[in-house]
Amino acid sequence: MGDLTDARWMTAACGLAERGRGRTARNPSVGCVIVAGGVVVGRGWTQPGGRPHAEAMALEQAGARAAGATAYVTLEPCAHESLRGPACADLLVAAGVARVVAALEDPDPRTAGRGFARLRSVGIALTTDVMASAARDVMAGFLSREARGRPHVTLKLATSLDGCIALAGGASRWITGAPARAHAHLERSRHEAILVGRGTLAADAPSLDVRLPGLEERAPRRIVLTSGEAPAGWTAIASPHDIAALDGVDHLLVEGGAAAAAAFLRADLVDRLLLYRAPIVIGGGLPPIADIGLGALGAAHGRWRLLDARALGSDRLEVYGRGPCSPA
Repeated sequence: MGDLTDARWMTAACGLAERGRGRTARNPSVGCVIVAGGVVVGRGWTQPGGRPHAEAMALEQAGARAAGATAYVTLEPCAHESLRGPACADLLVAAGVARVVAALEDPDPRTAGRGFARLRSVGIALTTDVMASAARDVMAGFLSREARGRPHVTLKLATSLDGCIALAGGASRWITGAPARAHAHLERSRHEAILVGRGTLAADAPSLDVRLPGLEERAPRRIVLTSGEAPAGWTAIASPHDIAALDGVDHLLVEGGAAAAAAFLRADLVDRLLLYRAPIVIGGGLPPIADIGLGALGAAHGRWRLLDARALGSDRLEVYGRGPCSPA
């Protein structure tokens, strides 16, 4: 029963961490739940800009009730000194928690095991690797920055059943229905930046904002893939590899068009695919992806695995991640 209870509370902590996704870079979006006697006495998640940390927020809410409690955190409590606030490992020690359950060790070399060591040094019971896969999904951007030095990249495609994104003349509004479009706007709110190609910018002049009640202020930074100048309010990058230099961007959403999608796939920089499919047939329309330089059909297999599939009104969403044959 203990393992099931730990998984239950860590699931709640992961849900809290989701609230900060797209707003905390370059800090990870962490969730924390403090439980005493089977009751939540404190909860927190990393705030915009990276502070306060999740543990600090949860401990402030819990107050004296944190003594003897269990803290569930999605990432190892930080142990490095910062001018922005005390180390979370020290805060947990000072609060007198009896046990800490963590999903992942922090890959940041400033902490990387030191937080766990600090807790153990004062006799706090420690359990790790609980719901690690779920925590990795929530903190994909931070983990990508630490491991690969670049943002986590999602490619979004909205097509007809026959794989078209627009009529032959370019008309594309609307391929999908309102529920799918709302979901796409929610995805925008979870990314620090959104990218389109030069052709899409010139043809559509997209606003790329978030049009969901209560989330309007989460509109991501706008990036255009071009060798030329960017218009006011946009940032230009000349190559997909330039995303590594985008400061404060841990999650990048590539939203259009076919040339930009192909450029990121060709560079092997896509980590996640969002495929929205509408129950319509266009015939002779525009394709979603240009040539990616695939030399043999066999090389296309094994590169993607299905993570999720669901109905969104009359449309269907499929989410894919890197498969076992895809480079990390």
